[in-house]
Amino acid sequence: MTAQQSSRQSAPGTGTSLPPGAQIVVRDEEWLVKNVTRTDHDGDRIEAVGISEFVRDQEAVFFTGLERTRDGVPGIELMDPAKTTLISDDSPNFRRSRLFLEAILRKTPLPQSERGLALADSFLLDSLPYQQRPAQLALSGRNLRPRMLIADVVGLGKTLEIGLTLAELIRRGRGERILVVTPQHVLEQFQHELWTRFAIPLIRLDSAGIERIQREIPAGRNPFTFFKRVIVSIDTLKNTDQYKHHLEHIRWDAVVIDESHNLINRGSLRNQLAQLLAPQTDALILASATPHNGNARSFAELIALLDPAAIRDPERYSAEDIKHLFIRRTKVSAEVREKMSGQWADRGPSESVHCPATPAEEKIFEELAQVWLPAEGRSVSEVPLFPYTLLKSFLSSHAALSSTVETRIKTLEKKNDPDATATELAALQRLRELTAGLTSQDSAKFAALVEQLKAIGVGPRSETRVVVFSERVQTLEWLRSAVPAALGFKGKALKEAARVMHGGLSDEQQMQCVEDFGLADAPVRILFTGDVASEGVNLHRQCHQLIHYDVPWSLIRIEQRNGRIDRYGQVHKPQFRALILTSEVDGAKDDRTVAERLLEREDEAHRSLGTAEAVSGLYRAEAEEKSLIQDLLKGRTVDESLQHTADEAGGADDFLADFFAQVDDVSAEPASEASTSASAPDESSAPPKAHVPRLFTTTREFVDEAVREVFPDAQQSLGMDRDPENGLISFKPPVDLVHRLKALPPDYRREQRLSERLLVTLNRKLADRALVRARESGTSSWPEISLLTDLHPVVEWLTDKVLVKLGRQEAPVITADVEAPVYLVQGIYSNALGRPTVVKWMAVTGEDVTDDMVGTLREAGIGPTMANPLRPHDVDGLRAGIPTALDAAEAFLSRHSSEWDKALLAPIEEYRQRLGQWEQPTLAGEETKDDLSRLADSLLTTGRPMLRVLAVLDSAHGSAAHA
Repeated sequence: MTAQQSSRQSAPGTGTSLPPGAQIVVRDEEWLVKNVTRTDHDGDRIEAVGISEFVRDQEAVFFTGLERTRDGVPGIELMDPAKTTLISDDSPNFRRSRLFLEAILRKTPLPQSERGLALADSFLLDSLPYQQRPAQLALSGRNLRPRMLIADVVGLGKTLEIGLTLAELIRRGRGERILVVTPQHVLEQFQHELWTRFAIPLIRLDSAGIERIQREIPAGRNPFTFFKRVIVSIDTLKNTDQYKHHLEHIRWDAVVIDESHNLINRGSLRNQLAQLLAPQTDALILASATPHNGNARSFAELIALLDPAAIRDPERYSAEDIKHLFIRRTKVSAEVREKMSGQWADRGPSESVHCPATPAEEKIFEELAQVWLPAEGRSVSEVPLFPYTLLKSFLSSHAALSSTVETRIKTLEKKNDPDATATELAALQRLRELTAGLTSQDSAKFAALVEQLKAIGVGPRSETRVVVFSERVQTLEWLRSAVPAALGFKGKALKEAARVMHGGLSDEQQMQCVEDFGLADAPVRILFTGDVASEGVNLHRQCHQLIHYDVPWSLIRIEQRNGRIDRYGQVHKPQFRALILTSEVDGAKDDRTVAERLLEREDEAHRSLGTAEAVSGLYRAEAEEKSLIQDLLKGRTVDESLQHTADEAGGADDFLADFFAQVDDVSAEPASEASTSASAPDESSAPPKAHVPRLFTTTREFVDEAVREVFPDAQQSLGMDRDPENGLISFKPPVDLVHRLKALPPDYRREQRLSERLLVTLNRKLADRALVRARESGTSSWPEISLLTDLHPVVEWLTDKVLVKLGRQEAPVITADVEAPVYLVQGIYSNALGRPTVVKWMAVTGEDVTDDMVGTLREAGIGPTMANPLRPHDVDGLRAGIPTALDAAEAFLSRHSSEWDKALLAPIEEYRQRLGQWEQPTLAGEETKDDLSRLADSLLTTGRPMLRVLAVLDSAHGSAAHA
């Protein structure tokens, strides 16, 4: 035996990675490797599922540094490929062998050098290149790790972009452990999209979820390790004192933080959470339509979560510094606009509905104009901004004004300083008297709202829905109690026609509001909501009408509100109305003063720029409103205020314009070895596709053959029914599959009773119709039929079933049209983190090696129509040739390894150069620099390749060639 042969079997954790799909022996039982990650102290962390009888279907985790025999020998045995046992395949058409090879191809992660997209066209969504760009950027290699900020404007489909990116990471073995952090009101929406569109299951850990799970898992167990993929509210998780000990000792493959602009404020709980999570994950995806607060240093801190070395000077940097981390498009971006035909209706104008104040309201306008906001600028309040708080409350409703007055009175009374507060208290008392006893009949906007609702068709005998926004909870609650009756709703419908959503509700209540409003058969017709729904919530499924009962004094907030119904997937023209309260009182500041002009400016900016957020140069709704009020106090108009704030930003305006331009050269990155010689595609072309070897043309073919092989009596053993016309597959899941389904959302499992019956399909049209039907139901938005994507648990389960049809370290022998025996060998180079850098599928004949195993199989006639002659093979003779074939395969890999490494070296060397220019004055900064340098080193190929004999093609012409 040669030295190569004797040393080929490497102990796990010493430089050779165990590939998913490999069979190992641990504690004298056989296990199938599902995933391998490197740890800091305990070697490789191996996730496996039992395949021998005693541990069949049991999931387990092993650490190569901990598993030792009593003699100190490594307790995890990776089979020596030279000792592979060859088994003749007696299945029809060599089905067992073809399925086994296909399963190995599917289970093996794509290598780090593969930049193209492998799964983009296989999910339940339209194939839109612009939504695939973030995944392309994440895989481009421009950053050491898949880390980026998706900053597309409201409505472009950031959740879908995140789903596509996560799917590609999963296909590369870099998405087993996923943590998604979102605002509480979009938890279920995000969870729903990832499962129904991509078959990526997330367990929701809302405020009640963690408590429930902690009751179900063993005492003291970390709830975040019990499930591999979870979604949790940032409001729940930001309590780092409660969860820090759980989070700081767990590593994630990918962390997603939605609405990430909330992370910027250093020292805040959300910022502390981000600082805790960022170092604990490989991939980090931040998403926000408004990622910038107008402060260069704050934005630099956000970027530093992704790549600490990206920005050398947090006060001065350019778009070039962060192009590998940042992507942003608007609705008017060329690629978006060109691909949106029929998928996103153009928005209608923002219509101002003037509401002349009633006599009772005019008295309040007069009091505000004379006492609180006089032309000469002298107010009775000691707080300069408080008069505008009163004005905004009144422009919302008398109910909101009354609440503001009462709160202020209580505040002043607590001061116990009558001399200082007497004048203001007296003025507040007059406002209290003016608002006392006012009803809906005294409200001009209320009358106009009812009139507008009737005009657009909202009523007891109509399906029309509308979203009504207000900033004030008191206004929302008052409208909820008064509007349905005014529209003619009676009896049960009176209670069900309207729902209220605001920040005072629990996360479960907020999610329920969103879900009910999206169900076509649900009785709700009007959603009264505060600005808690202005970020991230999809309200466009059954609705294209939106009314601003009061208008926020922020262009960003107006745009965010409108984006709830003006978003990708909206098939009707979004209609916007705003109720504008007007007054005849001399000097009165009614809604025409601010609200109406802001509506016009938002509409102008949206149509010309695609977004309104850069108009003022402030980039934060709160900053916009505060600056505007301060300018109003100085006598400036809305237009003068917007121009003033933009001028104050000075050079920052141009500086930010670079960031918020489209990252237009993403598509210039070559996809893979196969595409490096091709010219760079332009922006209008789709992102390049990965080269993924397959024996089966489609997932449908693989699933059909796998069911026939694993369950030849599927109709009886699984109760399986198949509809040949529409492609519906119905069956009772066996115990081992039910166990896997625990990773699915509990609500979905319970509502669809998945443990009793599974309905799946490979027909995308059928799955899409099921999703539409679910939205039209009045009970649940979860579809009863799911699409069998490559990531679906059923497909993964069948793949594992196929793999274990062969015994320990066995490989099939296939009779084929070859002149001499051909050994099919898998070769994998890995980096120090245990991730594949090069994966080759080789066909070895003597000393000749080709890395086109699939092509060799096709040339040899291997396919679904081939006959199995059931001829005997010289198994001993074929086995004797295995060491020679392995030596030839390893020599082939060694000759070409430096060439294949070029795809990895260039971006790593580029990053090292940037790192060398990143000077840090602090010890912590130097430690971070050292960590990043070590990370760069760890991404390069290391050690010898892992080899595995997959199958042998034996000549159909007799055994003379190897006798």
